[in-house]
Amino acid sequence: MGTCQPAATARGKQDPRGDHKIRKGTPGTAPGTAPWIYKGSKDTKIEEYDVVVVGCGLSGVIIARRLAEEMKKKVLIVEKRNHIGGNCYDYIDDETGILMNMYGAHLFHTNSERVFKFITKYGDWVRWEHQVVGLIDGQICPIPPNITTVNMLCGTQLKTVKEMDEWLEKTQVKFEDIKNGEQMAKSRVGPVLYEKIFKHYTYKQWKKYPEDLDKSILARIPCRNNFDTRYFGDKFQVLPKEGYTQFFVGLLDHPSIDVHLNTDFFKLKDQIPKGKLVIYTGPVDRYFASQGFETLEYRSINFHIERYKNYGFYQPNSVVNYPGKEVDFTRIVEYKHFLNQQTPHTVIVKETTTDKGDPYYPVLNDRNMSLFKKYKDLADKEENVHFVGRLANYKYFNMDQAILNALEYFDETFLEKKEQKEAYDFVSDSV
Repeated sequence: MGTCQPAATARGKQDPRGDHKIRKGTPGTAPGTAPWIYKGSKDTKIEEYDVVVVGCGLSGVIIARRLAEEMKKKVLIVEKRNHIGGNCYDYIDDETGILMNMYGAHLFHTNSERVFKFITKYGDWVRWEHQVVGLIDGQICPIPPNITTVNMLCGTQLKTVKEMDEWLEKTQVKFEDIKNGEQMAKSRVGPVLYEKIFKHYTYKQWKKYPEDLDKSILARIPCRNNFDTRYFGDKFQVLPKEGYTQFFVGLLDHPSIDVHLNTDFFKLKDQIPKGKLVIYTGPVDRYFASQGFETLEYRSINFHIERYKNYGFYQPNSVVNYPGKEVDFTRIVEYKHFLNQQTPHTVIVKETTTDKGDPYYPVLNDRNMSLFKKYKDLADKEENVHFVGRLANYKYFNMDQAILNALEYFDETFLEKKEQKEAYDFVSDSV
């Protein structure tokens, strides 16, 4: 069947992002760890810029683009990582030739006409209806649970939407006052699906069982009443034809935007002239670290990469979830499924969550929300600094939410448009 080449353990401290082998020449990627200018001139002084944007992810880049394009501002983006694109960054794996994400699979989905119109201005996108399956009781089952899942796990013979609705009505636990995540989940899917799909998966994701989480965390867990196997139901479900990094290349392609990678904002903060406009998209607690408050709590992800040469496919689907407690990882992603990549080799990534590392998911409990309010009060008083995006606002954003938030923030703040915000139902992919 071929040979397995698991990720080698690097000498010294291992990178929690995994054993990445980025093909030379990948756009928007610094060649080393030293400060590196992706766009711009080393001779341009910081005083010459109108705006400094901290962070080269979706929020920062979108606001930078609009400041440069619509307000004719000279913008400097500083990014502490060695690449553009934030958590969307992807690249060609040098050993297998497979396009893969560094920070976990990113599947774009939205119901927003404005967001879809915006992203298609900066690259070609192709329709991609994402599906997820889970290995449960030794069976490969559709996730989110649908009629097929229920029949496989519960021994039923449901055939119609009406029968599924009746089954849900009978199995859902009725609570007079839902107090936590466990009660919320059982009120939506009942005790059997809760135990088999959500209970232990939630613990692996959050290091807390649902009974110890706020009910909002599991308020949006999906359950289909039909045979639909798609993970999302959004109108627009697409992937960038050339990858997310290439999409960011297009977004940054403006003569008034410069980008410095491997550049720590806090090391040059004192060089920024007083009164200079700053767009800050980093962690809000890092910005106010000198205030002496405790840090906000996040869950992070470790990525364990394995490469298989001349192997075909490792698994039947791009993403296979492991909801049980038999293994410590939450899922395995096999990237060559995406965009139907043609290669004899494959690369898989097992994901485990941790309290340490890059901040991904805010832990929304009473302690953290109370602490964030203190940071928010400080942020509101900070002159000429705008706190934008998920890290600066201690929220989890899907990609479409991050884009729409940045577009609307720019409208309200810099164009002073007070029009009604676009209202539609975001579908969370954080659980």
